[in-house]
Order: sequence, then C-alpha cells, then structure tokens
Amino acid sequence: MKPGPLIMLLIGTIVALIGFGLTATGIVAAVAAGVQGENGYFSSRTVPLVTNSYALTSPPLGPVTTTGTTPPLNMDVARIRLVATAVNDDPVFVGIAPQADVDSYLANVAHSEVRGIESMPFRARYADIAGTDRPEPPADQDFWTVSAAGPGSQEITWPVQPGSWAVVVMNADGSRPVAVQVSAGVRSGLLVPAAITLLLIGIVTLVIGLVLVILGVIGLGRNGPAPSSRSGPTPAGAGAPGQPGADPDRPGADYPARLNGWLDPGVSRALWLVKWILIVPHVIVLFFLWFGLWLGTIVAGFAILFTGRYPRSIFNYSVGVLRWNWRVSFYSYSALGTDRYPPFTLAATDYPADLEVDYPERLSHGLVLVKWWLLVIPHLFIVAIIAGGSWGWSAGTNGWTTATSTGFSLLGILVLIGAVILLFSGRYRRGIFDLVLGLNRWLYRVIVYVALMRDEYPPFRLDQGPIDPGSVALATPAPGATVAPHDG
Repeated sequence: MKPGPLIMLLIGTIVALIGFGLTATGIVAAVAAGVQGENGYFSSRTVPLVTNSYALTSPPLGPVTTTGTTPPLNMDVARIRLVATAVNDDPVFVGIAPQADVDSYLANVAHSEVRGIESMPFRARYADIAGTDRPEPPADQDFWTVSAAGPGSQEITWPVQPGSWAVVVMNADGSRPVAVQVSAGVRSGLLVPAAITLLLIGIVTLVIGLVLVILGVIGLGRNGPAPSSRSGPTPAGAGAPGQPGADPDRPGADYPARLNGWLDPGVSRALWLVKWILIVPHVIVLFFLWFGLWLGTIVAGFAILFTGRYPRSIFNYSVGVLRWNWRVSFYSYSALGTDRYPPFTLAATDYPADLEVDYPERLSHGLVLVKWWLLVIPHLFIVAIIAGGSWGWSAGTNGWTTATSTGFSLLGILVLIGAVILLFSGRYRRGIFDLVLGLNRWLYRVIVYVALMRDEYPPFRLDQGPIDPGSVALATPAPGATVAPHDG
C-alpha cells in the first residue's frame, strides 16, 4: 500500500467522524431549539421535598468566576424557571440569592441542602445542617435577586449569572416543617446560533472527510493488484480423490466469491489465549479500512445504478479489505487456523487463508436498490445465528425499555470448543475446523452480496472444508501449506 492514499484514508476517516459528530450535535441542538420554542422550557419531573427544618437550599449554582466580581451577562446563555407548591396549601416562598447572603441569613438556622435526586426509588437526598435559631420571614429580606411568595404555586425565572448562587424554598412565615413540590426548567437563547454554527462546520468537515476517504480508497484500489480470477494458494492434494478439493463440477463451483483456509498442523495449544492482544494493531487498521469500504460501497452503488458497472479501483479495494479481514479472522477467533501472523496488506499473499471475488463486467441497475436490504433478509437470519446479533427489547422500570442480546454465535461456540480441545489435547479437531470454514464461507458470501460486488444470490449451502468449491487446484502447492490429517 502506498503511503499517500493510506494517509488520506486515515485522516479522512478521522475528519469525517468529527464532522459527523458535529453535524449530529447540531441536529440535536436544532431539534431542542424547536421543541423549546420562544418561551418554552425543558422541564424536570415534579419532585416532592420534605424536611423538618426551616428551609430547603440547593448546592451553589452558576459559573464561579476567579476574579471575585460577578458582571451580568448580556447574552441569554441560560434561564432557569422554578415552580414551588406547598403540599398543605400554606403560603410558600421561593427565591434565589448570592450564596454568601443565604449563608448569612441561615447562619445557626436548621436547614437542609438538597444534594441530589435518585431515580430508583424516586426521592431526594439531603444534607441536614444543624442550628438553634428561627429565621425571620424570608420575604422581608432585601438580598433576593428574584423571589416569589404566597399561597398556591409560586414561580420564578432567573437568567444564569457568574458567581455562586443558592435557591431557597421555605414557608412564607419562616416556620417548619417544609413540605413542597418543586419542578425546574431551563431554556437557552444560544441553542439556535449554536445549532447553525455546528451544522455549518459539521457539514463542511464531513464533506472534506468523505472526499479524502474516497480519494484514499480509489488510490489504494488503483495502486493495488487487481483481484485474481480463480487463482491463489492451494495445498497439495486439493481436488484429489478423497480430498475436499475444488472440483469445478461440484455444486457451488461457479459462485464468484471463494474463501479458502488451511489448518496449520502445528497450531499452538495456548497462543489463542492471547491472540486478542496480538491482533489489536490489525483491529485499529481495519477500523479505518472498513469505514472506507462502507463509504466506497455507497459510491459504487450510485455508479452501478447509473452505469451498471462497479468502479474497478473501489472493487479492488473492497476485495482487499475483505481479504485482510479474513486473514485476521482466520488467525484469531473466527477459526484459530494458524499461528502465522497476518500480513498488513490488501494484496493476495501466500498466507494460509485467502479470499477471491471475480470482478463483474456488468451489474443490474435496479437490483442494487433492493438486494442489500430486502433480498438478503433470509440470509440475515442465518448470519445472525452464525455470527450472533439477534436482539430483543425488555421493559425496564419507570416505563423505559432496554435492548438486550438474545442470540448466540454458533461460530464463536464452535471455535471455543475447538480451542478448549486444542488446549488440553494439542489437536484441533478437523471436523470442527471444516464446519468453522463452512460457516465463515457462508458469512463472507453474504458480505460480498450486501457490498454490491456480485448479483449472484448466495447459495443456501454449507460448503465445509478448507477449499472453496469454486477454487481451481493449482499444479504447485502453496508455500508451507499442507492438508492436515483427519483426527476426529
């Protein structure tokens, strides 16, 4: 891989993800601004607050300045609305004042600070502050920035200002106990300009990132070798009588996507326990490569829709990514078929795992619209069993629902069984390996179809064994590749 296109792919992916995040945040801000409206507030649930002391206070509110001054803000950064209603219909007081004035007013007065609200069960947490004095009626004090007092529901609104502030809720006559229901709301005048700014910057950043990714994909596909047309490493004995070789007359021999993998007879007993660490560099690189494959598939879809052809450079890139992914999977937890570390390349190599896809000269214009989501649905149910991924919804508390995994990975279970047997016996059961290869072959055929690379529908057939029925046996064996004897 040439460094230029690869760097464009890496930088483009990062820039695109940043742009996507900014755009998504801008959309959320725009929706919030629309829901908020001109005079609306985002309001909390009504919270019952009860204390045997004389007052309920909040923790310090507002951004604290380090200069010691609290200049008013000219912008409508945020505005708070508080509504307090006495449980017993007695007159109630609610006010906001500087923290220092509230501390002086309630000095040596028993009061409770609300430290938080718990949802399960729904209740408030308090910190009780002892005192022996009874406070004077709060409405008689002149230090309140905003306040309201009287029977029924009392409401105040306050534009957030720098400094340290406190909310106080009391009985209007300063008596105890205090039992009220309180709800809070917030609105911001910055949501609209913030949404516009985020959307503009996000869309521009996203477009730049996507263009860089596509240029990187095209560059990597153009510079890399074209996918082979029915070639690749084939072990000695493939196609011979009694071996699971690549007989062209065998069912499935004509399918244009071929996955092969040959079991290394010297697989380590215990190396698989740490392969999840060893593949981390590949996982990082594959994250960027798969992002390019996903975006390249979208571009290729439009090209197929209007021209009936899959752009050759994007096709070469996509095959290379799938080939790379299969080598890493074969080395690690989709097969554990070898201890030979996978190479960092999109090209075909002499590695004991390989994937080939024939380039299609023509593709259906209309089929591209439905095959990746509608026609593939029957296969997706099977893929969910092979690789895991069936999900369900369970009801939670307070009316919420949560997504939970209800499926299992047949492939993962089989590989784990084979790995445990390998750990204790030193032998990888060939029957398990053949079945694992068949499941992987089914999975990759579906991926090729969903990635729009072929119009031929994947067969509902489990072609087990190391050699794909569509592969043609070569006269020379693959370097270092041998057919392991059956042991199970």
